[in-house]
Amino acid sequence: MAKIVILLKGYPRLSETFIAQELLGLERAGHDLVLMSMRHPTDKKRHPVHDEIAAPVRYLPEYLHDEPWRVVRSWWKMRRHRKYRVLRKAFLADYRKDRSRNRVRRFGQALVLAAEFPVDANWLHAHFIHTPASVAAYASLILDRGWSCSAHAKDIWTSPDWDLRAKLAQARFVVTCTKAGFDKLRSLSADPSRIHLSYHGIDVTRFGPFTGDRPARDGSSALDPVILMSVGRAVEKKGYAVLLDALALLPKKLAWHFIHIGGGELLGKLAAQAEALGIAERIDWQGSRAQEEVLAQYRTSDLFVLACRIASDGDRDGLPNVLVEASSQRLACISTTISGVPELLSDGVNGLLVAPDDPQSLSSALATAIQSPELRRRLGDAAEKRVREAFDHRASIRQLTELFRSARGDK
Repeated sequence: MAKIVILLKGYPRLSETFIAQELLGLERAGHDLVLMSMRHPTDKKRHPVHDEIAAPVRYLPEYLHDEPWRVVRSWWKMRRHRKYRVLRKAFLADYRKDRSRNRVRRFGQALVLAAEFPVDANWLHAHFIHTPASVAAYASLILDRGWSCSAHAKDIWTSPDWDLRAKLAQARFVVTCTKAGFDKLRSLSADPSRIHLSYHGIDVTRFGPFTGDRPARDGSSALDPVILMSVGRAVEKKGYAVLLDALALLPKKLAWHFIHIGGGELLGKLAAQAEALGIAERIDWQGSRAQEEVLAQYRTSDLFVLACRIASDGDRDGLPNVLVEASSQRLACISTTISGVPELLSDGVNGLLVAPDDPQSLSSALATAIQSPELRRRLGDAAEKRVREAFDHRASIRQLTELFRSARGDK
C-alpha cells in the first residue's frame, strides 16, 4: 500500500490528541504514513500516544523567510513542471480575493511540499480545511495527485464561503466531526456526497472504565469540597470568563474547588478576573498536562464543566474530545448547546446543558449538580454508556480506511 502524506498545521500538539489518536489508529490499520507539519511544536510536553506513532515527521518552512533557499530551490524545481501554470493560475485567482501574506506563504509552502513529496506516496490528506487545506490544494494541482481533508471547527466557521466552496470542489472527500459542521459543508458543496460525518471518538482502551467509587460530596463541607474540573485552552471560545462569572454566582455556603488544565493566552486575564470576583483561592490553574495526568484528574474529580461559546470572530468548538474523555470516566459533565455538544450530551439524560453566554443558567446547573451526588452518578453512568456505544474511535478509523481505499482505487 502506497504511503499517505498527512499535512498538519502543527505537530505534536497537546491540544490535538484526537489527531494523534487518529494517526496511530491509521498506522495500526495498516496505513504507511508520512507526516508533514507546517509548524514546529511549542508545547513542552508530549502525550504518550505521540511516542507510539512510527511515522516520520518533516517540517515545512513556517515562514518563507526562515528558509529562503529551500523555498527558492523548490520554486526552481517545480516551475518547469507541466502543471506549474495550473497552480500559478489558481493561486493568483485566490490572491485577488485574499491579498495577504498568509496566502503567499501557503503558495510557498505548497511548492516546498510538492518538491519534497515522497516518491512512494500517492495521496495527500490535510487536517483542517483552512490553511493546511490551502497548501494541500495547491500542492495537489502541481503534483496531479488526489487529496482529501478532515475539517474540524475553527477552520470551518472562520473560513470564507468562497474558499470553502473551492476546496470542497477539489477535494476527493472531506470528513468532519459534528453534525453542525457536516450540514454547513454540505450546504456549500456542489457534490454533498463527498462530505462525510465521522466522530473522532476516543481510544476506549486508553480510557478504560473507571471502576472506583466517587465520594458523595454535596458541597456542605469546606474540608471536603466538590471538585470541579475543566480541560481546555484559555481562549475565547472555551468560555472560561463566563464560567468564572457563574462560579462567583454560586451560593456562598457551597464548598467547591475548581481545577483548570490547559495553556492559552488568556490565562493571566482569567486569573485576574478570578481575583476580582473573590474566588481566586478556590481555583487551581495547573497549565498543560500530559494525557495520563488528565486521566488521573478525571478520576478524582466530581464534575466536569466546559462553557463553550461562539467567539467574536465566529470561532467555536466542534465536539470537544475532553467531554468524550470525561464522560468515559463516568464523570458528569455540564456544557452548552454549542455545535456538536448536544450530539454527545442530552440535557438531564447524560449531562446538563445550558445556553452559551448565560452565567446565571450555568451557575444554577452547577449548584444543582454540586448538591446532588446521586444526580452526578446517574448522569455519569449514562454518559459513559453513550461513549462506549457510539464514540469508539475505531469506527472512525474503519470509515477513513474505506474512504482512502475508494478514493485511491486500492484493491
